[in-house]
Amino acid sequence: MDELEEFRREKDRFFREDPRSPLTPEQRAAFTGLAYYPEDPSLRIEAVLDTDVDRDEEVRMATTTGGEQVYRRAGVVRFEVEGRPARVTLFSSEGMPDLFLPFRDATSGRETYGGGRYLEVHPPDPDGRVVVDLNLAYDPYCAYNAHWSCPLPPREDWLDVPIRAGERDFPASKLP
Repeated sequence: MDELEEFRREKDRFFREDPRSPLTPEQRAAFTGLAYYPEDPSLRIEAVLDTDVDRDEEVRMATTTGGEQVYRRAGVVRFEVEGRPARVTLFSSEGMPDLFLPFRDATSGRETYGGGRYLEVHPPDPDGRVVVDLNLAYDPYCAYNAHWSCPLPPREDWLDVPIRAGERDFPASKLP
């Protein structure tokens, strides 16, 4: 079994069995697994993080429950999807070692959760390179349970291209 399959199997187990799962006990009892896109090696991006951004400005992201969370830009990653240019901003947050990538794309609200998906990215290596593996993109917990508060991707991370990698939509109609 490859790394991604193992990761997905472990996540499904967590959602089904762990009391810390975002699913209610009733939802966990009926849970059969998350829906995923097939792995797409072209959506595992290795790139230099362009840090020529305002790293001091506070970026306030609205949350699904009406609050806000504060981040700072860490840098921008540029790549192509199906021959079309794309760029995303990675964010840092005090006390968090990894960088945060909240994004929406052309699949949001159709094939994936309408509020967007997330990805954690390890900090740049000594050469300034990061790995943005969109095959690991996941739905925030508020996609499964409205009691969770999740930041909404800022406009600068709304992509016009489809990111058919990672988790697919998990419609509430599938849950009891």
